[in-house]
Amino acid sequence: MEPAVNLRRTLWPATLSALVCALCSLPATAGGLMLYEAGTADVGLASAGYGARAQDASTVLTNPAGMVKLDGSQFLAGAQALYGDAHLSFTTTANTASGGDGGNPIGWAPGASAFYTHQISPDLSIGIGLAGTFGLSEKYDDGWAGRYYIKEATLIGISVLPSIAYRVNDKLSLGLSLNAMYGMLEDKVAVNNLNPTLADGQLKVSDNVWGLGVNLGMLYEFSQDTRVGVAYTSEVKLGFKPNADFSGIGPALSTVLNARGLSGARVNLDMYVPQTVMASLYTQMSPHWAVLAGAGWQQWSRFGKVDVSVESSNPLSLTTDTGFKDTWHGALGAQYRQDANWLYNFGVAYDSAYQDSGRMTPSLPGNAAWRLGAGLERQVPSGLGWGAAAEVALSSNQNINKVSSLPVAAGGRGDIDGSFRNTQLYFLVAYLNWKF
Repeated sequence: MEPAVNLRRTLWPATLSALVCALCSLPATAGGLMLYEAGTADVGLASAGYGARAQDASTVLTNPAGMVKLDGSQFLAGAQALYGDAHLSFTTTANTASGGDGGNPIGWAPGASAFYTHQISPDLSIGIGLAGTFGLSEKYDDGWAGRYYIKEATLIGISVLPSIAYRVNDKLSLGLSLNAMYGMLEDKVAVNNLNPTLADGQLKVSDNVWGLGVNLGMLYEFSQDTRVGVAYTSEVKLGFKPNADFSGIGPALSTVLNARGLSGARVNLDMYVPQTVMASLYTQMSPHWAVLAGAGWQQWSRFGKVDVSVESSNPLSLTTDTGFKDTWHGALGAQYRQDANWLYNFGVAYDSAYQDSGRMTPSLPGNAAWRLGAGLERQVPSGLGWGAAAEVALSSNQNINKVSSLPVAAGGRGDIDGSFRNTQLYFLVAYLNWKF
């Protein structure tokens, strides 16, 4: 029976980490694993006024109701570069697999977005957007001490957002977007072969799926200078069902995998991008200054309940709760208009923790975060304008304590006892805004 026990200890961490760690082309900075950063001016504002600003075509993403405030046709395209700095420092290594600390698993990551809006009439606008704001990509150094938990993982969630907005009256506007999300998943984890003369094996899972949700928006204008926006995004299910691709497995474990029908078996990895609510404020205080604010909620406790099963003649089924918590968000920002052509953005935001310190996983080297942003825009009434922004997201020390019930020599994954110290993420953004 011991080989079957060891199989549970190798297959389970791989399938769970494939779901929990491979979560966006950019690392987590917002509540949970979603990003507010999408190559737009919101980076310079640290998301303040996210759903009330409605100053360019990116409102397709942040609040589709804001499209009614955009004249004619507008197109915005943004490019984004991110550098993440996260290092795991081990506290004890009594029952830790041999190897290093894994280096910096994040490093550089690119991003991009594009949005288009068209005013059909003063009361009706349509638009479409393309953006990736959900996911994570990580790669640890070869042979690191936590390789039986994760080697590398990537999930990219790209949303296509056909949208419509209608002005109900001079104060209230409503918007609707269809969120068609294409998810791409790949995860690799080392397998303990139990034989010191053999190198590690590997389990790889990979799949691409579509998920569907809706985004709803409301914009209420108290006056020409003050407005509030409320945006709701529904849950999106990404029903990944990759095959378990084992390689480099020793003869003993290979025999067990084949006998149980698990080699190449399909693994259910349903993932739920959580529903969110964001309330935002924009108010023009003077001809030069505007104040922006925002508060939000994301339902990460829903994401944390995951069923993992292997479909075979002798199935292995496991259920776990990752222990994720719902998160809360707050942001405050300002805009300074120098003249008709130049606008400067500033913002600060905080997102609460989605996992308890000590229960963290090496798949997710981040938690609660402060974010500081600044940017500038060259605006024109018609024609081509541009903007640039920068932001830093800072997380304090986050403890991790993963305990293996078996020694590494007996097939265990080993303990990981330590902390990620002062994880930092840096965003650089440039975008073009064409009004025609």
